[in-house]
Amino acid sequence: MSNRVHNFNPGPAALPDEVLEKVQDELFDYQGTGMSVMELSHRSSHFEEIISSAESLMLEVCNLDPGEYQVLFLQGGASLQFSMLPLNFLPEGNIADYIITGSFAQKSLKEAQKIGKTHIAASTEDGGFCSIPTPEEITHSSSPAYVHITSNNTIFGTQWQSYPETGDTPLIADMSSDILSRHIDMSKFSLVYAGAQKNLGPAGVTAVILKKELLERVPDNLPDMLSYKTHAEAGSLHNTPSCFPVYVLKLMLEWIKNRGGIKEQENINRQKADMIYQVIDDNKEFYRGHARKEDRSIMNITFRLPDEKLEKTFLEEAQKEGMTGLKGHRSVGGIRASLYNAVTLKSCETLASFMQEFCRRKG
Repeated sequence: MSNRVHNFNPGPAALPDEVLEKVQDELFDYQGTGMSVMELSHRSSHFEEIISSAESLMLEVCNLDPGEYQVLFLQGGASLQFSMLPLNFLPEGNIADYIITGSFAQKSLKEAQKIGKTHIAASTEDGGFCSIPTPEEITHSSSPAYVHITSNNTIFGTQWQSYPETGDTPLIADMSSDILSRHIDMSKFSLVYAGAQKNLGPAGVTAVILKKELLERVPDNLPDMLSYKTHAEAGSLHNTPSCFPVYVLKLMLEWIKNRGGIKEQENINRQKADMIYQVIDDNKEFYRGHARKEDRSIMNITFRLPDEKLEKTFLEEAQKEGMTGLKGHRSVGGIRASLYNAVTLKSCETLASFMQEFCRRKG
């Protein structure tokens, strides 16, 4: 493991050494089957135990009642959910409210607009997506079918600190980049979805957690693969699932549970983020953070240096010091440090120390 880098990639992202070692140990022979998980039949008792354990662990870690909520493991990434949501829950003549706080929120809105009527309840685009709307800035339609938010914005480094109050209207969230990173009341949401490749495991599976009562709203005329009801009735086994990513996701959930659950994970994540933000705040003339302080993400820290030449040098020197994945998104440039669950305190200490030294030499 001596050649492992400090991985700040925004996704696919870092995985814990303990999880990778477990995968390595079981890669050729999963629990005496003489086969890898990648070779098991998805109808076998061994894989059924994997997927059912993953579902139970997800609800347990999220502190949700299995009588009220169901977990689905789907394909197509969060991007397919942008379409599935309105297909399942936006009847003709109704309106869905979208709160726009970044690029992926825009993409979710764009897909919904192809299917039904939408209303932008708030947007921070005019301010360069450096903030999250305050409650006073949100104006809902008269009776929305649902309200959709993106809980964390990977490109711009902002994150909801408290969530909109929507009453009886279902609140739905794309939590791809901050699910299980901090303790929140998940029962506020009727449905959350997340691509696994940031906090939950490898790319290839999308976790959906939804209230079972929502399934009553799903129309019967949808194509099977686009219907939540189909996947719920089949226990995510309507078609061949992404078996290996589901298996690694289960190991990730075990890892989070065994190290103290979400509350302890949040404690560690806040320590990591505080280290980096402290360097930025102590050197404001050199490091310019993008997000408004009260809306900062603990998952994605975005900042700029005085000029692009310095940013290029920063990235080159960081790479030589064993830090990878720090280049900002191509649409905005700059630097981005993604501090997902598997990123270690040691990696963040290394980055913070490098930033201080780089500023001392170049500032």
